[in-house]
Amino acid sequence: MSDTDITRAVLTSDGQVLIAQPDGSYRPAADESDWERVRAMSEAEIEANAAADPDTLPAAFWDTARPIYPRPKERITVRLDADMVAWFRRQGRGYQTRINAVLRSYYERARRQAGP
Repeated sequence: MSDTDITRAVLTSDGQVLIAQPDGSYRPAADESDWERVRAMSEAEIEANAAADPDTLPAAFWDTARPIYPRPKERITVRLDADMVAWFRRQGRGYQTRINAVLRSYYERARRQAGP
């Protein structure tokens, strides 16, 4: 992507990438893929390019890889300041997850400071 100042991007359920705007809205990310070049490549060329990609995981990675399952969440009711909730909601979908992430960050820091 050419969007050099991206601060937040989301992937929609249909595979579209959206870039957050300063006003809280989202716009589709520019697609810079050269699909004509890809269509002109053979399967062997595609495989060779994928293998040469530095971000490709080595095959041995999968020998020891284990899935990490998300922890179950507990449904609670909590009262929060309206302006704070509005600010999180303006960030878009997933605002409750972001609130949880902020609380978790605070919790982890407090645990580290408290020591063993």
